Amino acid sequence: MDDGFLMEVCVDSVESAVNAERGGAGRIELCAGLVEGGTTPSMGLLQVVKQCVRVPVFVMIRPRGGDFLYSDREVEVMKADIRLAKLHGADGLVFGALTEDGRIDTELCTALLAVCRPLPVTFHRAFDMVHDPLVALETLISLGFERVLTSGCDSTALEGLSLIKRLAEQAKGRIVVVPGGGITERNLQRILEGSTASEFHCSARSARDSGMKFSVRFQRCSSSGLELHAELDPWGISSATAALGLKSERCHGSVLLCP
Repeated sequence: MDDGFLMEVCVDSVESAVNAERGGAGRIELCAGLVEGGTTPSMGLLQVVKQCVRVPVFVMIRPRGGDFLYSDREVEVMKADIRLAKLHGADGLVFGALTEDGRIDTELCTALLAVCRPLPVTFHRAFDMVHDPLVALETLISLGFERVLTSGCDSTALEGLSLIKRLAEQAKGRIVVVPGGGITERNLQRILEGSTASEFHCSARSARDSGMKFSVRFQRCSSSGLELHAELDPWGISSATAALGLKSERCHGSVLLCP
């Protein structure tokens, strides 16, 4: 971390993790299913990412997309995934759970936190679905979460900036309030000045064409050809970290492989 600022980047592949680190990210949030807002990644992905990057890797624990109200069997899956993530070198965990009436599920969070320890834990953007964010923040603090990721209960962090600032002021250092949601190099400075936050969460993604020369008619295609997947854009990360005064390593080519 330089000058007190840290950029966390959400990634779902080894290439994106390497790009994020070279672009100046100080921490990686590793997940799968970004189209669904992020789900638990495979342990194979975690193992290889840990071999390829030096920055801390926090692992998303979310058994499915959709809401944050979990069944007993889903809870067992979450506990098992936490144990496996710790076994394969996770530096921290990320999860969130709510009750049916939009409050923090304190009983479930307490149980999951116990499995996570001694690793640090972030409560993810399930926070943006709570009934009362100011009350919810105090609940997270009492439970012992180290961080909470939020867009200020709005569509983007920029739109929720006033609430993010209020949450950070209320937290008074007891928990790190991390703005996330729609953060780019174009609006980062405004969020930086308006939120008083020292950590930020973003992804900078772009589509990459497939190298396949053969495709069948029913495969999903982009306007420019078959789309392989969305890949983190190192130039976007470099621009964002530059706005924070962080150092980044120039990336050569659109795909960076592990050394």
